[in-house]
Amino acid sequence: MSTTDLDGASHEPEKHYDRVHEAWRLIMGEEFHYGYFATPTTPLEQATAALTAQMLQRAAITAGDRVLDVGCGTGRQACDLVEEYDARVLGITTSGAGVAAATELAASRGLDGARFEQRDGTDNGLPDGSFDVVWALESSHLMRDRKALLSEAARVLAPGGRLVLCDIINRRRIPFLEVRARRDDFAVLRAAFGDAHMLPLSDYTGWLEELGLQVTDATDISDETLPTFEAWRSNCATHEHEIVELIGEQARDEFVRSCDILEGLWNDGTFGYGILGAAKP
Repeated sequence: MSTTDLDGASHEPEKHYDRVHEAWRLIMGEEFHYGYFATPTTPLEQATAALTAQMLQRAAITAGDRVLDVGCGTGRQACDLVEEYDARVLGITTSGAGVAAATELAASRGLDGARFEQRDGTDNGLPDGSFDVVWALESSHLMRDRKALLSEAARVLAPGGRLVLCDIINRRRIPFLEVRARRDDFAVLRAAFGDAHMLPLSDYTGWLEELGLQVTDATDISDETLPTFEAWRSNCATHEHEIVELIGEQARDEFVRSCDILEGLWNDGTFGYGILGAAKP
């Protein structure tokens, strides 16, 4: 077992995601991802918007840009990119529930420029050079073949295109004895979040350079994302009844416990969060 796997078994992330989708809206908010906190008490909604803003700075999206949103979640970012930047966005995810929710959101906002399809980010089947921006917000850690994800991103980018990616990262190698000692903690994380696999930020940058892309930025933002866990715990308490109705008491308890575990892993330098940008010559 890799020291950054949460376990060695085979899982289907899309089924896990379908099951927890509505509950996670209540816990994580409409943007469905970590926050970038100016202060520990910044409201979660502002912090998640700030993380999206960090991505936007690196994406440099302009009117008419063709954007591929890999792991599009609720479709919120894709719809915002269409509405605010006049981009044309295709959101892809392996989750049928995610496609349905994102399609419904785009329809409710009257956005013809946002489309959503069920595709695999590591083998997307889209034409070469067909996008100006590839946007991967917190989806890569659920894809085992990270190099295939980046290879597909490079392939579908047109010359001059940009890749922006942010996600959980591995900040130190975990010795085998520590993995064994923390087996119960990793089992809780697996139950709450599905099968995840974290890699160092340097792995991403190295692979992108091998693929011929120019890495324009690679920044560790672990400190800025740390308050996310307290915000999620607070939402679990605020929406306790609704969350238990959706996923059950055990799953709710596992999510709260997972926040405690991840907070500890952030604080001891094991896991963290990174953001990067790259350009195709």
